[in-house]
Amino acid sequence: MPESAATPQLTVAISSRALFDLNASNLIYEEQGLEAYRHYQIAKEDEALAPGEAFPFVQKLLNINKILGKHQVEVILLSRNSADTGLRIFNSIKAYDLEITRAAFCSGESPYRYVRAFGCTLFLSTHADDVTHALEHGVAAATLLGGGAQPRENGNDLRLAFDGDSVLFSDEAERVYQSEGLDAFARTEAAAASQPLDGGPFKAFLRALHGLQQEFPESDCPIRTALVTARGAPAHERVIRTLRAWDIRLDESLFLGGMDKTEFLTAFGADVFFDDQTGHCERASPHVAAGHVPHGVANVRPADSGEENIR
Repeated sequence: MPESAATPQLTVAISSRALFDLNASNLIYEEQGLEAYRHYQIAKEDEALAPGEAFPFVQKLLNINKILGKHQVEVILLSRNSADTGLRIFNSIKAYDLEITRAAFCSGESPYRYVRAFGCTLFLSTHADDVTHALEHGVAAATLLGGGAQPRENGNDLRLAFDGDSVLFSDEAERVYQSEGLDAFARTEAAAASQPLDGGPFKAFLRALHGLQQEFPESDCPIRTALVTARGAPAHERVIRTLRAWDIRLDESLFLGGMDKTEFLTAFGADVFFDDQTGHCERASPHVAAGHVPHGVANVRPADSGEENIR
């Protein structure tokens, strides 16, 4: 077959369990084994799977191609299924009219190694190990938590919310907070206000989103982004100057000064929220789809620490 003539601005990899609800199927695999799972999926391969946690995100992302009238977004399916058991997944993709044509079925092996081969900017999965490996290879990645969040009932626009430190930005400021406390964090961030922060694992994804946003008039863009950070004044200034130095626009910036993020995420109407703190993600997941980004100092400290970081 001929190669695609157009290179999309944004390519996202999604695991089959993030895209569709495979909980019942997985229970059969865990309780009865691989062969029973295989027979179950083949018997039901013409029965469409229910949408999973990331389904609304994927649907809205692919809708951007229809709005633009050109292929600027691509979604790649990565699955631990075999092609045999994965036929039900492709049939479900067809049933929901999702424009997904490329996939890797790995028969039980981790599919993360194909993320870079497909040129993906983002990888969403329910397998934490796969996400960690993708991050280690320089690809923005998050583990979607199954909190049962319901899709927004109004609006077809895509709304994405990001934490700051260790997600959009490096964890350099967070390391100061973890080792020296809040007062030292505030002092060092105020002193370094004019020095842009280094980029975190989601900088390239945010830049790609920003590029897509430039395809639309600012007043009529179907993509809306927000920074939702527990930073407050005076630590806000360095963040603003960093984004200015990167020449990247965020539509909304919420500096919460340590307040819980959940209500603000709900008010924003986030389709997905990305944060490196498991606590923030777990609290948000019943209300919005939440992706844990296992990156930065907060994810390597002793398990019994119990503290949460400033963001």
